[in-house]
Amino acid sequence: MGRLFANMGWLLGGRGLNAVLSLVYLALATRTLGLEGFGYFAAIVALGQTVTGLANFQTWQFIVRWGANGDGPDPQNKIDATGFAIALDLLSVAMGTVFAALLVLSVPLWLPLPPDLLWLTFGYCVVSLLSIRTTPVGLLRLNFEYPKATAAEAVQPIIRAAGAVLAWLFMPSVAGFILAYALSEIAVAAALWFTAARHERIDLSALSLRRIPAKHADAWRFVLSTNMSGSLTIAGKQVMILLVGTFGGAALLGGFRVASQLGQALIALAQTVSKAILPELVHAREDALAIARRMANIALVGGVLAVLFAVFFGRWGLEAIAGAEFRVFYWAMVILAIAGAVELVGASLESLLVSAGRAGTAFIVRAVPTILALVLLDAAIDWNGAKGAAFAVLGSSSLAVVGFYVAILNLREIRFVVEADPAAEAERKSATSGEAITASEPPPKI
Repeated sequence: MGRLFANMGWLLGGRGLNAVLSLVYLALATRTLGLEGFGYFAAIVALGQTVTGLANFQTWQFIVRWGANGDGPDPQNKIDATGFAIALDLLSVAMGTVFAALLVLSVPLWLPLPPDLLWLTFGYCVVSLLSIRTTPVGLLRLNFEYPKATAAEAVQPIIRAAGAVLAWLFMPSVAGFILAYALSEIAVAAALWFTAARHERIDLSALSLRRIPAKHADAWRFVLSTNMSGSLTIAGKQVMILLVGTFGGAALLGGFRVASQLGQALIALAQTVSKAILPELVHAREDALAIARRMANIALVGGVLAVLFAVFFGRWGLEAIAGAEFRVFYWAMVILAIAGAVELVGASLESLLVSAGRAGTAFIVRAVPTILALVLLDAAIDWNGAKGAAFAVLGSSSLAVVGFYVAILNLREIRFVVEADPAAEAERKSATSGEAITASEPPPKI
């Protein structure tokens, strides 16, 4: 647990820097572009992140899963896992570029984005694909090099904030702020690859889509499951933002994007918890349940505190950062903060399922609520505008976390030791009298 908290400390430190600098470029972009202009900017960013999220494989998980061996990484396992991951990255870039072209061509049919911004949108999508960086992140996490990863990732918010200042001074337009975003993507990808290569030699001769599947029969199933889970995460956030623009227009999209960025900062925290905890769960399977349970309890406390902060200071924060015209999105921000708190609690539960080889289960549990939220989004916006869209997000997150909990209750691969206490033993035997659970496999309690 000590190493876990240390790793989380480095990750959260990086997130803290990112959060502070994010306020800089968010304030500059919203105040320079206005509600509708920021909506165009947000649409382009969401399109780029959607393309990358749907095309990208979660290669850091593959490196952690197949690069580890017992108490430490095995050199050959690491080489094969890295070669497989890079090969998948190249496949992502190729498929993603085609997908980006088709998506941008279709934009005039469903998204309120001016035609003169379409080439800029396609360029940003391609830059986002070329900046895929999950493989070097996976190598650093496999070796628990969180300080180096955090230092490299700090390049992104620094370049983004500096670029936003330059755009504000010399190119105060949607194109100027998109160029700042694109430059930060390229810079952080280069920094992470450079850091990973200094720590470990990248053997390009090991590029192969066959070696890992030959060693692990479930490899492609795991690859597809994690890719679909990652795609669902994107659908639950970026596609939701794009559809808000489709159903509500550019101004509603811009306001919802600001509310989402401020209110759902907790989801970024949830992803941080997930990224820190997964390597620990893979390396320490016997203690996986205890680690996940403790992290869920800590997350619950942190989530409640963050929601209270949003309630009491959110209105002031919206006006101070984005301007008076954005304050009408206060309640949407609070609802999205609650959704972020729910995701924060569920992060360790989802990681527990993935670490136990149940990525497919995690995908299904995430898929149903996400699809339901997207289907109901138009009706939710008609009902209550941005607040309705935020309620759709909250409902999706809540159903997913409940699903993770139920799935873990039925996960027989996870076992734990019951304290040698006569009363507890009697209670355990009584509880296992049902036909579905044996005395040696009590249901885990999260």
